[in-house]
Amino acid sequence: MDGSTLPTDDQVAVACREILADNQRGNYTIPAEGLYPHQWLWDSCFIAIGIAEYDLERAKKEIESLLRGQWSNGMMPHMIFADNDKHSKDRTIWQSWRNPHAPDHLSTSGMTQPPVLAEAVVRIGKKMELVDRRSWYQDIYPALLSYHQWMYAERDPHNEGLILLIHPWESGLDNSPPWIDQLHVHSKPWWVSAIERARLDKLIMLFRRDTLHHVPPGQRLNSIDAILYFSILQRLKRKNWDIDKILARSHFSFQDLTFNSILIRANQHLVDIAKTIGRELPEELLTNMSKSEEMLEGLWDGFYKQYYSRTFITHKLVKESTIGTLMPLYAGSITKERAEELVKLMKSDKQFWGEYPLPSVPFSSSWYKEFGYWQGPTWINTNWLIADGLRRYGYKEEAELIESKSIEMVVKHGPYEYFSAESGQPAGARNFSWTAALTVAMLGNKK
Repeated sequence: MDGSTLPTDDQVAVACREILADNQRGNYTIPAEGLYPHQWLWDSCFIAIGIAEYDLERAKKEIESLLRGQWSNGMMPHMIFADNDKHSKDRTIWQSWRNPHAPDHLSTSGMTQPPVLAEAVVRIGKKMELVDRRSWYQDIYPALLSYHQWMYAERDPHNEGLILLIHPWESGLDNSPPWIDQLHVHSKPWWVSAIERARLDKLIMLFRRDTLHHVPPGQRLNSIDAILYFSILQRLKRKNWDIDKILARSHFSFQDLTFNSILIRANQHLVDIAKTIGRELPEELLTNMSKSEEMLEGLWDGFYKQYYSRTFITHKLVKESTIGTLMPLYAGSITKERAEELVKLMKSDKQFWGEYPLPSVPFSSSWYKEFGYWQGPTWINTNWLIADGLRRYGYKEEAELIESKSIEMVVKHGPYEYFSAESGQPAGARNFSWTAALTVAMLGNKK
């Protein structure tokens, strides 16, 4: 897609579909060849949303393939590992089999990811006739209900309505500033500090799959942060992925704004799914869902007029503005007045309204790096989520601009993992599946 003559929308859609076919591995789709060889939770959800535009059966299989990895307690793991010898090391690092709830027939990670599953199920359902939609919902409902119940049972121990996360990877926005800020405050073991002081972190580069083979080092986590992330993973693994043991001695748990905003929207979808098939959701779950909407307002800061994530232990807001700041628009539960404040913030050219919106942190942030993974670039999936929320709040023009700019980047450069919010230049992995899939979905909105 890099030629001097830009392709038409139809040609772009066809090219994106071809990439999705190339990345297909049986009944699921990997995010990208090489760098991402497994199945990821929210990746597959976004992928299914795009595939549903042209192949419903294939989209259904994408979701059903996720459910094979669900734990017996309802947890949906953020990764299901490829079942071949080439990636046996990844399975050994995670050791999901330490937990009795993990599936016996395959290996997964021991943590989850933003709950976009209900969104994908509903998007697929909307493409069906009512009788087929009900059948589809009936099939998925038990697993979906169990997943939502698990989130509140294990990740809301104080019954507050907000879900806590135990690792930055669970947020999907891996190195977003609030996480890095708290990581350095609470979770830097002495040996990591020693590596940093001795400047041995450059040696770590020689062993990293991402920066060694696939993308430039400046586009990913720095090596110290990567070590810290691995250190947290090791601690969680030693506790057998048991949430009671993890929280008993944990100083690093987070009520993430993006995750909880996505959960609120997912809850709304679950209510609609249950209604469509004549089911009544458990009263306790309905109460928890209501609390989530109420407690989202506890993340609002009246002085800065925006939402933030907060620490679980102290309930202190971590006042670092990111793309998550806008995610309550997607949640759809905030007032029109709060939505208006967020749109004002979004449309400031010092914040999020650049040539190619929306950057993953504001342009004015001290964290901003043009190609710094979740610290600057614009991502198609967060653009898609926020555009969806804007449209439901009546900001159709803003939603269409975000989508048209997103499509423009893909038209010019192809479906990369992320792009510069300043120039639209591509970065990260090539032929990235959710970029391709959501481009197909956004092109469908134009028709």
